Amino acid sequence: MSAELISILVLVAVFVIATTRSINMGALAFAAAFGVGELVAGLDADGIFAGFPGDLFVVLVGVTYLFAIARANGTTDWLVHAAIRLVRGRIALIPWVMFAVTGALTAIGAVSPAAVAIVAPIALSFAVQYGISPLLMGAMVVHGAQGGGFSPISIYGSIVNGIVEREKLPGSELTLFLVSLAANLIIAGIVFVLLGGLRLTGGQSGADRPGKNPGETDRAAEWAADQAADRAAERAGAPEHVRLTPARTATLAALVALVVAVLGFDLDAGLSAITLAVLLSACWPETSRRAVGAIAWPTVLLICGVLTYVGVLEEMGTIDYAGNAVGDIGIPLLAAVLLCYIGAVISAFASSVGIMGALIPLAVPFLAQGEIGAVGMVAALAVSATVVDVSPFSTNGALVLAAAPDVDRERFFRQLMVYGGIVVAVVPAAVWLVLVVPGSV
Repeated sequence: MSAELISILVLVAVFVIATTRSINMGALAFAAAFGVGELVAGLDADGIFAGFPGDLFVVLVGVTYLFAIARANGTTDWLVHAAIRLVRGRIALIPWVMFAVTGALTAIGAVSPAAVAIVAPIALSFAVQYGISPLLMGAMVVHGAQGGGFSPISIYGSIVNGIVEREKLPGSELTLFLVSLAANLIIAGIVFVLLGGLRLTGGQSGADRPGKNPGETDRAAEWAADQAADRAAERAGAPEHVRLTPARTATLAALVALVVAVLGFDLDAGLSAITLAVLLSACWPETSRRAVGAIAWPTVLLICGVLTYVGVLEEMGTIDYAGNAVGDIGIPLLAAVLLCYIGAVISAFASSVGIMGALIPLAVPFLAQGEIGAVGMVAALAVSATVVDVSPFSTNGALVLAAAPDVDRERFFRQLMVYGGIVVAVVPAAVWLVLVVPGSV
């Protein structure tokens, strides 16, 4: 049995054991990385740790640390209240607002994980506060980020268009962007309906006020009543979740500074977040002391362990082995759909950009034959390799999992894993049918 096949079987075993024995999958993956790396691939410690996602570790720790402080001092409660007033109490609009915000951030140049790191903690706080499914809210954030992720000026769009140009393939920047946006909009709409979004249509932010009649349908009157009540509360001394304290003002400034640092100066999101969190902790140690314990350490262990094992697979050539096996099939349409699936499966555990950089060149030989349309194939590969970022093992999915407050993380992890599995199973075939098959000769 080849070393590559052994490494794949060990990965399957890690999933099975973690699922059936309730062991942290990251810890299992670290052990598997050690065993396979040393005994099968002959790697030393440096080779094994070559795949350790140090940047993702810092992002997960830094962002969850900063937002743990925001939750401890009540800033997230203030943001929830302000956002609900901004959408005039229409709860059903909040997931779509989050979709639009993350999409706009990535479309103007933010790296997808950076946009998700900024928006996800706030979005998940809204979800918990107003009874929105965390899975729905997390999916809307990630799909929003991917929806805007292939604009001509975005990071993903620039990378893919650069690869297409380097490989001398026909390309269309606008088609790539619109295909990704349409695919993610459609998926977001389906998720919104299936996960209870329509039931939020009649929900109002003030519906849980004492004395509120559940049967009221006059939204304008309800909004006016809520506004009057809030103004009266402010005159009498604002409620705790409405009042802006110095600590909350500083935390809001820190969140704005995080956005500016990441988008305006291209600084690392994790290091920026940790620095801001430390500054807040130094100024208000009494509310920040417990924030370190609120960092999502089990999630950090899980994600870093799995990605370290994936790094071992890359070091020993398992990823290239799978891609080359598909590229040698000789039936263009079959090779095309298999490449879409390989991109989706691997991207669910690794860098989407890295996968696209490997898959598009693999498709060049049969694209050069002219039997498959290059524009449709490149778009299908791009969508397949990024739409699966809802997986809890991808950077975006991990950020969503880590950012969710007051939820059963094991249950939420399983939900994200099942949803990611459904996306992996369905989307590559769908984009293949829509984008690749019509362009085949």
